[in-house]
Amino acid sequence: MAELIARLDSAATDFTARFARLRTSQRDAAEDVTAAVRAIVADVRQRGDAALLEYTNRFDRRDVTSAVQLEITDCTAALERIAPAVRDALGEAAARIQEFHERQRQDSWRYTAADGTVLGQWITPLDRVGLYVPGGQAAYPSSVLMTAIPARVAGVREVIVVAPAPAGQLAPVVLAAAAIAGVDRVFTVGGAQAIAALAYGTETIPAVDKICGPGNRYVAAAKALVFGQVGIDMFAGPSEIAIVCDGLTEPDWIALDLMAQAEHDEQAQAILLAPDRAFLDRVAASIGRLLPTLERSAAIAGSLAARGALIAVRDLDEAIALVNQIAPEHLELSVADPDALLPSIRHAGAIFLGRHTSEALGDYCAGPSHVLPTAGSARFSSALGVPDFQKRGSLIGCTPASARRLGAIAEALGHAEGLTAHARSAAIRSGQ
Repeated sequence: MAELIARLDSAATDFTARFARLRTSQRDAAEDVTAAVRAIVADVRQRGDAALLEYTNRFDRRDVTSAVQLEITDCTAALERIAPAVRDALGEAAARIQEFHERQRQDSWRYTAADGTVLGQWITPLDRVGLYVPGGQAAYPSSVLMTAIPARVAGVREVIVVAPAPAGQLAPVVLAAAAIAGVDRVFTVGGAQAIAALAYGTETIPAVDKICGPGNRYVAAAKALVFGQVGIDMFAGPSEIAIVCDGLTEPDWIALDLMAQAEHDEQAQAILLAPDRAFLDRVAASIGRLLPTLERSAAIAGSLAARGALIAVRDLDEAIALVNQIAPEHLELSVADPDALLPSIRHAGAIFLGRHTSEALGDYCAGPSHVLPTAGSARFSSALGVPDFQKRGSLIGCTPASARRLGAIAEALGHAEGLTAHARSAAIRSGQ
């Protein structure tokens, strides 16, 4: 019987090669969809709503002939219809997300330098943003909260949500989340065609300044193509988790954490690193026992087989060194003293501290946004947050005295660069 999940050992002679393949497996296996997405984006850009509706009917099995915008009253009605326990959970999650992101908000500032020059930073919110909420394989009200609330805290004037509605069905819980988050407009479109509509605008969907939110590879490819026309949050790919464990956590806890990540889809990646080989055996046994009890067992099994791994390491220091190579979206430190490991961690989208902190809490209700860098991009990018919805500009104001002092410096540098107009522009106000 084939293993449910690969086993790697850092002491093995073939480890370096196998670990490299594990890190690049998604990139190697992913179908190149750029050509198809490029055609969709160009068509929507040229034909607007006509193309948008054609693709919506084709890909989402619908038969719509006009605008696909929902009324905000539809969202508030959905909030009243959903189960009270779910409504309460959404409300509590929203409050925690709001509290966390309030601490991220930046304000404009200025100071006066010794020579009298006024310098500062000018913070302004974006005017209009488009938030993509996935809807193909599951409903994601959490993605509404995790994107719309930071935008609202930042002061964005208009927040637009697009979400696919296969066969015309959009989960009421998604609409309820839109009501709680204070979304302005909701359109039931998805895929690359929705990204193109947000970027270039159509007769019914206005062009936005920035597009944020997770999606499949078609959505990611479309965001890459429209970047420059609009801003984007990041090039997000399939979800990932790396767990570092000292071998003393309940094996069932770790097994479920791995499978929770794997149930997103077969391209998701779940990796456990531990110095205790017997513990890895127990986690593997837990996976085998618990997998049949889960509704999305087929997706989980596919993900674990294609991209998952249980890795035996020499010690926790080596585990962290490997984590820094992975730069995972989510990192669980399931150890006795997680704070002791933090100084050595350089790359991770979100870090979950201690045995009792499951990654699922971050997905739903802990507070920080669950929109995080994937595919190693945590090396250079950050979690979605309030700064993503704000612009930072510079303020510079000179007195006559500081204009003379700075003018002399700028004149010298302008001549050094061969930019005579720069030099004279800087000098003329100081009478030089």
